[in-house]
Amino acid sequence: MAPVIEISDVKKIYQMGDIQVNALNGVSLQIQPGEMVAITGPSGSGKSTLMNIIGCLDTPTSGSYVLDGMDVSKMSDDEQANVRNKKIGFVFQTFNLLPRTPALDQVELPMVYAGTPDRKQRALDALQSVGLGDRVHHRPNELSGGQQQRVAIARALVNRPSIILADEPTGNLDSKSGTEIMSIFKSLNREQGLTIILVTHDPNIAAQAQRAIHVHDGLIVPNGNGHAK
Repeated sequence: MAPVIEISDVKKIYQMGDIQVNALNGVSLQIQPGEMVAITGPSGSGKSTLMNIIGCLDTPTSGSYVLDGMDVSKMSDDEQANVRNKKIGFVFQTFNLLPRTPALDQVELPMVYAGTPDRKQRALDALQSVGLGDRVHHRPNELSGGQQQRVAIARALVNRPSIILADEPTGNLDSKSGTEIMSIFKSLNREQGLTIILVTHDPNIAAQAQRAIHVHDGLIVPNGNGHAK
């Protein structure tokens, strides 16, 4: 089976005034369809840069990134945005919900941008799939942190992506809510075959993935201690 994500010798260099920052120093990895993978590493390791490249939010300085058979590293911003909207659902640590907007409308929003028909029913189905069928008209201030993250997951699912990219998805939650959110991700992976990529510094979260990819000083290393082979 061909990998859904294939990154080859990717480097990312940022110019900060007179200083050149090498965020990624030649990263190569493959992720198979239906895998649940954690990307881990300390702050400043390059894992957020790697996540942005995987999510088509940024492009490599050099190297290639093939997503579902397409070399997205060569695409224009508009082409990347189109791939991103169709193939990737995003979940963030801070939920990124609109403060005065009911859950149903939050989940509908990506479909408005995509021009999707039958938006209300699909939004309802997505909310029910994360256990919020009775909270569809609640605003964020009427929901717990765990419930807000469920809304964010429903919003990520509604365009029916094949990949969910979650950045520290339990970082703002208590342990009980975090466990419930991880249970949803594992269910989506197991029952719907979604490829789930979790970016986390929490070893307990990483341990729940099928494998972990450790990033240190812009390189992938075989374990979390920063020593490559």
